[in-house]
Amino acid sequence: MPSRRVRILFVCHGNICRSPMAEFVMKELVRKAGMEEAVEVESAAMHTDEIGSDIHRGTRAKLTQMGVPFSRRAAWLLTSEKAHGYDYLIGMDDMNIADLKRLVHPEDRAKIFKLLSFAGSTRDIADPWYTGNFDETYDDVQAGCAALLKRLSQLLPTPCV
Repeated sequence: MPSRRVRILFVCHGNICRSPMAEFVMKELVRKAGMEEAVEVESAAMHTDEIGSDIHRGTRAKLTQMGVPFSRRAAWLLTSEKAHGYDYLIGMDDMNIADLKRLVHPEDRAKIFKLLSFAGSTRDIADPWYTGNFDETYDDVQAGCAALLKRLSQLLPTPCV
């Protein structure tokens, strides 16, 4: 049994569309799997554009449509010190990955992953801020998070139910 929780941080440019979508999708998958005591999930921004803003209305609408619970939150900017405290630093696209690699301490670079890599893809998760397509973003986020959960379930002990 791990002595502490696995800490996952999803990041995107502004922390209002993709990364909070991933945060709440993953939290719901973790809850349904009975792994809430073992896994902690958050999200953050790589840039200051939307610091303090809540989730984008399109993300809220898609999460509501799909029955994924969410709460009010404020976008916050990741720092190298905060990044150090996470086990997984997960970006949505190649730019997020490049930003993470520049930001984090060298010893934390092995924690960096692109979300769809868990699903065996090198594709970026398209930013609905630009595309307006929250359906496509949700489908990709769901696929990446489900694959990440599968990986975690193989690494963590099965919860007692």
